[in-house]
Amino acid sequence: MVEPDRSPEPHRLHRMLAPRSVALVGASTVPNQPGNDMVLELQVSRFPGAVYPVNPKYDEVEGLDCYVGLADIPEVPDLAVLGVGNAGLEDQVRLAIDLGIGGLVIPGSVLSPDDTAESSLRQRVRDLALAADLPIVGGNCMGFYNVEKWFRTLPFHRPYELTEGGVTLIAQSGSVLTALLWNDQKLRFNLAISPGQELVTTTADYMDYALDQPSTRVIALFIEAVRSPENFRAALRKAADRGVPVVALKAGRSPAAAELALSHSGAIAGDDAAYQTMFERYGVMSVKSLDELAATALLLSNDRKPAAGGLAAIFDSGGERELMIDLAADIGVAFAEINESTTAVLREHLDHGLEPINPLDAWGTGRDYQTTFERCWQALMDDPDTAIGVFVADLTSGFHLHESFARICRRVHRRSTKPIAMLTNHVGTDSQDLARRVTDLGIPVLDGTVAGLLAVKHALAYRDFTGRPTVAAPTAPAQQVTDRWRARLAEPRTLSEAEGLALLADYGVPVMPHRVVTTAHDAVAAATELGLPVVLKTATDGILHKSEVRGVLLNLTDVDAVREAYLDLEQRLGPDVLVAPMLLPEVEMALGVVSDPQFGPMVLVAGGGIFIEVLHDRQLGLVPIDLDIAERMIHKLAIAPILDGVRGQPPVDRAAIANALVALSDLAADVGDLIAELDVNPLSATGTGCVALDALVVPKAAIAGASS
Repeated sequence: MVEPDRSPEPHRLHRMLAPRSVALVGASTVPNQPGNDMVLELQVSRFPGAVYPVNPKYDEVEGLDCYVGLADIPEVPDLAVLGVGNAGLEDQVRLAIDLGIGGLVIPGSVLSPDDTAESSLRQRVRDLALAADLPIVGGNCMGFYNVEKWFRTLPFHRPYELTEGGVTLIAQSGSVLTALLWNDQKLRFNLAISPGQELVTTTADYMDYALDQPSTRVIALFIEAVRSPENFRAALRKAADRGVPVVALKAGRSPAAAELALSHSGAIAGDDAAYQTMFERYGVMSVKSLDELAATALLLSNDRKPAAGGLAAIFDSGGERELMIDLAADIGVAFAEINESTTAVLREHLDHGLEPINPLDAWGTGRDYQTTFERCWQALMDDPDTAIGVFVADLTSGFHLHESFARICRRVHRRSTKPIAMLTNHVGTDSQDLARRVTDLGIPVLDGTVAGLLAVKHALAYRDFTGRPTVAAPTAPAQQVTDRWRARLAEPRTLSEAEGLALLADYGVPVMPHRVVTTAHDAVAAATELGLPVVLKTATDGILHKSEVRGVLLNLTDVDAVREAYLDLEQRLGPDVLVAPMLLPEVEMALGVVSDPQFGPMVLVAGGGIFIEVLHDRQLGLVPIDLDIAERMIHKLAIAPILDGVRGQPPVDRAAIANALVALSDLAADVGDLIAELDVNPLSATGTGCVALDALVVPKAAIAGASS
């Protein structure tokens, strides 16, 4: 009996990204043209599969038989590269679909002079591919490299070989792709993709494919925009679940850059704070430069993961050690606190006058320096508080001193299980040959002090991320509570302040006691019941910002003042008035729910007053959050030291603020899809708890109703 085939189904992008045969439509014999370069690229990569040039002008191209059209090829290829003009592109896509080709690469712009708002070439190609479930790399792309399958499809030819490795690079800028692929010879890729316009196949799809490849150790992203937010979030979740770190360089953070990203890529860059919040949730290392991206990807592609503790570093220069200490303080990298046993080893081997500390300057007279460096470096790496080590030297290939430093690193590396890197202080250091050889032995060479330290910071941060507990599930209220509020939020009108406070209270956010009254007599009675002094606020529908119309009257200390204040509000703004105790916060804070158009509801915690208005002191959390995340968000606020008490002021109850933030997240998880805006400002924080003093809740239905 034949056993059934239980091998897993190949990924839907397998035929396109790991083809066994390829058709090159538009192949050419003209040198230095894309049609010729794409043939040469496959030849230099030593692709073992079938290559079919297609062009009616030629019988052969670069020694390969050339075919008139796709239909004339003797087999259905897995992939077709459509290096043709836009005028003939739609017909070629239709033909590829009819033949059953597995995927396309479209380097061209997919733009036509006849494009209109109702009908464009780009939309027609997209519709055809979506209907046929046909994946496409592009348009307006540089193609891709599948290094471990010896496959390349780029419209430019550079005759050099690549060594396969564990980095998957997905760069929405073709120039970024080639900058890293062609120039940093230490980086070892398994896959490098230029997605271009992402007509149908997105960055998230490529990530999903890469995460199914056993060779993928780290994913490096250069992104301007995310065109499929839900799939992107799912890919990040998959990476986190599988322990594959993701390093992301997000362009378009500033308004000016975001506008250019839209004009360049045709996609909205999105709010940077929302991206950073999502990255934080899934352990994505967010970087700000190509140097930082390259260094972090290189370090994280290493098999070894940081242990507990901090950074150990050894130098042959006191000045460069001081520089690193300064920069590490700026960047936030902690050095390992070595123990007395390690210190004793250092003291035994160092020349007189050198301090046995970490980071260590081990260069003295130079006498027997190899023994000194090796023993001291081994001791530093063996220290229980060392998580990761960097040997700092401005490497020059062929220089006997630096070659000996590399040998010392190799020997210590063999005797250690912790990650070890070498680091140059200057990016322009002449180290390519030596750096390649050292990196190939499992000791990555990081270029530049700042980029190297940032890479170390990210490696330690990812270590900490992998040690975090799973995010706790949100707490849902009774079903009737959910049903009641979903029905109310579906109405096209803003919630009154009293309704907003009731919504918060139903989900566990502490709110101030209050009464809504419609007569002066009731206002006085409510003030007496709640306790003087009180505050009176207009509760008239439609007034969202009460202070702007003098709708808030504060510190009313007796019943006559309450009566007079009520009559004033009644005459000017209407009879509906909210009465509440006059509470003076020890620290004023703010909470909120932000509805991000790409990634859904997020909760916000901020310092109140000038902290949020002027200093923009806020932290966002992707819903749902739990107590651990809430506490980290509060800790990151600029106002955090004030919460702990300064200049004789008592500390406020941080735990109460964190619990209120989690309760707000529970609310957002349950009904946040119906909320356009929710502000709790101010939130009064004291040493014994916190309480919401005001609430503004605007349903999405109210926004839609106002615009219709």
